[in-house]
Amino acid sequence: MKASRRKLPPKNSILCVGNFLSSHGYTRQFIEELADHLQDSGWIVTRTSKIIFRPFRLVNMVFTILARRKKYAVGHVEVFSGSAFIWAEIACWMLKVFRKPYVLSLRGGNLPIFARHWPGRVRCLLSSAAIVIVPSRYLLEQMSPYRSDLRMISNPLDLQVYDFQPRPSPRPALIWLRSFHKIYNPSMAPKVVARLAVHHPDILLTMVGPDKGDGSLQLTQQVAKDLGVSEIIYFPGGVAKAEVPNWLQRGDIFINTTNIDNTPISVLEAMACGLCVVSTNVGGIPYLLKNEEDALLVPPDDPEAMSAAVQRILNEPGLGASLSLNARKKVEQFDWTVILPQWEAIFSETINKNQRI
Repeated sequence: MKASRRKLPPKNSILCVGNFLSSHGYTRQFIEELADHLQDSGWIVTRTSKIIFRPFRLVNMVFTILARRKKYAVGHVEVFSGSAFIWAEIACWMLKVFRKPYVLSLRGGNLPIFARHWPGRVRCLLSSAAIVIVPSRYLLEQMSPYRSDLRMISNPLDLQVYDFQPRPSPRPALIWLRSFHKIYNPSMAPKVVARLAVHHPDILLTMVGPDKGDGSLQLTQQVAKDLGVSEIIYFPGGVAKAEVPNWLQRGDIFINTTNIDNTPISVLEAMACGLCVVSTNVGGIPYLLKNEEDALLVPPDDPEAMSAAVQRILNEPGLGASLSLNARKKVEQFDWTVILPQWEAIFSETINKNQRI
């Protein structure tokens, strides 16, 4: 009876815990998009954190969970592998102390590998949440041993901002769009271009993305220089989220060279714009893309295979048009108008269940 008389925060109030760093030039994360869409839909949203320095960011997350505890009814915590997993553990421990229900969102293609190294910790964290969401069939399959009732909500897109242009006659204009980090294997891209330049001297590769500081950008530029293709590769750096569609439309073929992946938004964006996608078949990629139907898939770290796939798109009549159209049809199921109501239902369910206890 006592608990029922305590003043409760509004039922449409939420705390989102993750990295809100796009204002500093970093890639805009899913949690930022979700927070904005929830707020536009009438939710009261508290965000943490936008601080760049990692130790201070963690301190800010902890402080926000504590100081704003009377302002939110449910927490949403993004879960990545590595040191970021510790942050999720700390955030969830605090939410539990303050008797706040929380929903976990599993992110990152490396999480299954991390879980195999730390099964007890992963199982403990996942079991503590009211609901655990995964964005792909890949993570659903890989993470189900640690919690059996995982739910899947696909990564969303605002399709209206991506102008679809079919590619009936693709040009040798390639786009690469990720952060420069070793897990995305950016140095493979100039190796692909060097092979294609022999047959297509007018080829151009644009590599869009921020430097994550692990030396991958410098390595990619050095490989390009060593192979003599520096002049046909353009590095514009990181770009604002609103500018991504414009950068994608500069090319006809999107290459995804990653070694680890889940359901990358960049690939979905390229599909929405109608680019022909060539990707490594790692992690969640084969769960997202169907080879020969809406993309061409190749083994990881195999520039020969990727260049051959690009060559097919440039040479085979009708292949580019087919890949382009099928890709756009697939991503239409990922529009925010479809995905946002699913998230709202999850949070409302969690809040209602907690307030009945």
